[in-house]
Amino acid sequence: MSNQFTGTGNVGTAPTLRQVHAADGRREIAEMRVYFDRRVPKGNGFEDKGGFWLTVSVWGSRAARVAEIIQKGARIQVTGSLRQESWTDKESGAERSELRLTAESFTLDPLCIDSVAYKKRSGNDGGNARGYGDATGGNDACDGAENPF
Repeated sequence: MSNQFTGTGNVGTAPTLRQVHAADGRREIAEMRVYFDRRVPKGNGFEDKGGFWLTVSVWGSRAARVAEIIQKGARIQVTGSLRQESWTDKESGAERSELRLTAESFTLDPLCIDSVAYKKRSGNDGGNARGYGDATGGNDACDGAENPF
């Protein structure tokens, strides 16, 4: 059974950025709460059929960018892996658990964006005067970004 999830929802809390110790050193993580709604077509519009909250985590070099760009209320689509996390509550001593989403990719709803500024890529632009992408459609827009998974 796959634990892959893709959903669209609204960011309920602005992302928080922190550093954690990992086996390969210190890594950055951005976490935010997202409400994934379930809208279904009804007549000429949509009807809300309820939804659910998930804590969404973004790791590595993307974490700082997410914390900088994503704001509370933003409409995003997230794809990632679901995982069950358990812990003991420090105050009550009760066992707690939560389903969380480790984001592999996300998209902002273009209707919620005022402007876009592209980051200049390093090195040779392959003859592309715009300074991003390449003429063959290759993906170098994340130049220098590691795959945190």
